[in-house]
Amino acid sequence: LESNNGISKQNKLAAVGFGVLSLIFIIVMAVNKDFFDWTFLRHQNVLSWWLRPLSLIPFCYFAYKRNPMGISVTIFLLLTSMAWFPVPSEVSAQVKGFLEVEKEYLTSTWTLGKIVISSLVPVTMGFLCVALWKRNLKWGVFVLIVIAFAKILWSVMEAGNDGASILVPAIGGLVICIVVVYYGFKRAEKRKAQ
Repeated sequence: LESNNGISKQNKLAAVGFGVLSLIFIIVMAVNKDFFDWTFLRHQNVLSWWLRPLSLIPFCYFAYKRNPMGISVTIFLLLTSMAWFPVPSEVSAQVKGFLEVEKEYLTSTWTLGKIVISSLVPVTMGFLCVALWKRNLKWGVFVLIVIAFAKILWSVMEAGNDGASILVPAIGGLVICIVVVYYGFKRAEKRKAQ
């Protein structure tokens, strides 16, 4: 069964289901200190730092395909990816320092300013989704660049030299995302034109 916008009811239900799972993950992180600490120990593994920006590739793909379930699944995987890898045997002081700043940010009092700054994450992801849903490659690439540089700016402003530890994964991930999204978009548009 498809609704009038061509998206099946099953797809919409799965999207809502994974949206609920994402919300549960966020709530458990907020209320369970042991789980929060366990997750951040695994987030010291920089593989999760590379995986997070690269997860924007399937997000962009599903937005282009107008597939809410794919978008919702990707968001859930993006959120949980910080816990996928084992605790590394060695962690640089810079990585530890940056993650301590992130933990402090997340667990300290939530002021109006902090809520506004933090809301930029879902807002920019929403803009990225809309841009590619509407098949606007230029806006999609622009939003990808804004997301990466906003993360870099926040990291350096909040954590100073330790925040610079995300530069390579953020910029490297951005370049890979742009190349893959650009190539995929052009290929899909060429297929549609044939």
